[in-house]
Amino acid sequence: MQHRTIALSVASLAILAGGACSSGTPQCHVGADCASGACDSSGQCVPVTPGGGDSGSSGSGMEAGFEASVESGAEASPGDGGGGGCVPNNDGTITRAEVPMLAGLHASFLIAPAGGSTTETVTMNTAGTPQSDGTVDWDFSGALTGDHTVVITTDAPQGQWFSAQFTDATYTSLLSDSEAFLGVYQGTQSALLLQGVVNPTNATPQTELSYAPAAEILAVPLMVGSTWTSTSTVSGIADGVTLVSGVNSYTEKYDSTVDAKGSLKVPYGTFQVLRVQTTLTRTAGIEVETIQTMTFVAECFGPVARLTSQTTTYPAAAPGDAFTTVAEAWRLSP
Repeated sequence: MQHRTIALSVASLAILAGGACSSGTPQCHVGADCASGACDSSGQCVPVTPGGGDSGSSGSGMEAGFEASVESGAEASPGDGGGGGCVPNNDGTITRAEVPMLAGLHASFLIAPAGGSTTETVTMNTAGTPQSDGTVDWDFSGALTGDHTVVITTDAPQGQWFSAQFTDATYTSLLSDSEAFLGVYQGTQSALLLQGVVNPTNATPQTELSYAPAAEILAVPLMVGSTWTSTSTVSGIADGVTLVSGVNSYTEKYDSTVDAKGSLKVPYGTFQVLRVQTTLTRTAGIEVETIQTMTFVAECFGPVARLTSQTTTYPAAAPGDAFTTVAEAWRLSP
């Protein structure tokens, strides 16, 4: 393809949590033991920080974001907006009010394999352990080859070199650990949308791509069986090459479904989650690439992990929704 490979958006990795309690006596073993729905790695229930919901906003005026601070004792930065706190009810449905979208935030993630690698992979048990009640237990807390900590931030687009192109955008954030491109996002009452992809700075060669219509990365409410899809034409400038719609542009189709629920253990702690399976199909002329992603979403905390497959090119078989060879594994960490 006449463009660089863009990994599936990390847009929906939304986290909002207060500092963990430091008591030495375990309060919990799994997220279901806690009112907040999250048990940290020291066995303490994670309190919910007030300001988690922002459902009072609407449309393009809504502030959106995804990586709030989750480090011990840390809180969301000033300007995170919102009203009352969000308390998980573990009812199996994640509403808009239970997915915090706030600009100007950050969180730490353990990412494997080594940063910048496009060939190395890690092998993981992505299927988890089925339980008698139909739920699944996943454990992604162990060390992986190439693990390193990355602080992910959400930044306001205003004043950045590309801001005139994306007037409705609410924040930007890193797309992938292997490439230094930013996704440009908009939050609405019903979805998190990817509007474009850009260089962090107005560097040479330049990348400034627009999605028409914007790609639907996350749709709410979420429950097992939820599905959504979107197809976008991608045009603009990619690595200095101009892509003209209908001439040498390409399309990206996102097909997503919530296929399972259960308990997920990551380095930060244990959460009750829904698993979102997303198939990204990228088509440029006769060339078709496919990427599969699993995103694990918790009430009031948003996604706490994301696993991305290797990219396959037709006629090679697509990764499928049971892939175990992982090109990038993101797990929330202290």
